[in-house]
Amino acid sequence: MSGHSKWATIKRKKGKLDAERGRTFTRLIKEITVAARQGGGDIEGNPRLRTAISIAKGSNMPADNIKKAIQKGTGELPGVTYEEITYEGYGPAGVAVYLMTMTDNKNRSAAEIRHLFAEYGGSLGAVRWNFSEQGVIRVAAEDLPDAPDKESFELSLIDAGAEDIKREEEGLTVYCQNQALPLVKKIFDRQNIPTESAAVEYVAKEKAALAPENRENLEKFLSALDECEEIVDYYHNADI
Repeated sequence: MSGHSKWATIKRKKGKLDAERGRTFTRLIKEITVAARQGGGDIEGNPRLRTAISIAKGSNMPADNIKKAIQKGTGELPGVTYEEITYEGYGPAGVAVYLMTMTDNKNRSAAEIRHLFAEYGGSLGAVRWNFSEQGVIRVAAEDLPDAPDKESFELSLIDAGAEDIKREEEGLTVYCQNQALPLVKKIFDRQNIPTESAAVEYVAKEKAALAPENRENLEKFLSALDECEEIVDYYHNADI
């Protein structure tokens, strides 16, 4: 996505998957619980829950874990109440960063996020204006249709509401308005094409150039964000 190398994030997270499986499950359980609490336990009427369950199954989460997370969200089982909180700030070299967290203790979460920014030379501050909400779908290169079907496939995406389609070495990225996301996603579903991600994201309006000497520190900062259990997702505007 513009200003946020989501493919790089996906690749980095996949490389750590075995070591971080427990942490990944913790994040997914939080997302399922919150989705069920806000929209109910029926996946047909709760798109957020349906997406969360799909990702959880793709991460090989046991069905029983998913069921219990839903039941905690709907109140059928006792459980921790999570709160969604966003944070904004400037990371290394002034890179704008927008964070989404889920926590059962907002004071602890705020202190941890503030410490992460400070540790890498950043600070909290208003950056939301740097980003716009868009529906974004990603498909790995090996899952894309064969070349002869490329044109007709992309036309079907445009007819469904896709506004921008980018082919990269890693795969395909499709951008659309928020409300068009389910319709565009259906095109992939109908052709049984698995997606790496399909969600509303915060896309940087402009990329910020990053000097080579600042790249390593930024990568360390992003890795630290990946490892923070309370951070569900984050976006930045660095051109990397």
